[in-house]
Amino acid sequence: MTVETAPSARAARTRRRAGRAGLTTLAVLASAISVFPVLWMVTSAFKTRDTVTDGRLIPSEVTFDNFVYVFTDVPFARYLWNSLLVSTVVTVVALLFHSMAAYALARLRFPGREAIFLSIFATLLVTAPVVLIPLFLVVRELGLLNSYAGLIIPAIFNAFGIFLLRQFYVGLPREVEEAAIIDGCSHWRVYWNVVLPLSRPILAALAVFFFLANWNSFVWPLVATSDQDLTVVQLGIASFETQYGANWNYILAAATVAALPMLALFFTFQRQIVESIKTSGLK
Repeated sequence: MTVETAPSARAARTRRRAGRAGLTTLAVLASAISVFPVLWMVTSAFKTRDTVTDGRLIPSEVTFDNFVYVFTDVPFARYLWNSLLVSTVVTVVALLFHSMAAYALARLRFPGREAIFLSIFATLLVTAPVVLIPLFLVVRELGLLNSYAGLIIPAIFNAFGIFLLRQFYVGLPREVEEAAIIDGCSHWRVYWNVVLPLSRPILAALAVFFFLANWNSFVWPLVATSDQDLTVVQLGIASFETQYGANWNYILAAATVAALPMLALFFTFQRQIVESIKTSGLK
């Protein structure tokens, strides 16, 4: 019987190896396709524009003048500061409020808890363009246009963060919290001293998501601000494009500067992102 089953076992191992080889090849191709635009952006950021002189095409040359122009002739450092300020404040405040709301929805018992959670979750089905005009009208009535508050406050609430944190808290063992309550801790102290320290991986992942989303925000800053001093980095990059053409060498140089911090942030916290996805599924 062993002799008869040996060929089938070898065939099964061969099929598994072939399957793994196919998946590896597919992963390498997908990675190459994903990385190629980034490499093209970085290499093109160090090149001049192709010019035509006396009917002759003068090819591009390697230069650092594109980056010099971005930081000297344009207040790009101010744009970076605005995006950094808005993204940092939104991330910190959103994590605090979202974690408190998620803990209440996961652990506290009160009438209408499930209905509130379903209502918050249902807002994920509403796309941003649908609420853009009503949001603009509300912000205008509150007098928050052309201000940091107008950029920050509307971006704080995010149903995805509450949902992800709530699912994470549902999976936490209750024994630790119950022991703290028996020792005399209130719900606030349990949340602050027990739950938050256990939430560091999921909070780190959400911090990356929130920071990236606000760093790359374009539509709402375009609608809510017209002051040059409040221009964020994505609007600053778009300012290099004119009605009749685009200075792609400057655009790519500015995009490279704006992308490098985000790439570093993602690679630093990629393990937390993967862990948060694995541990916060539907319960």
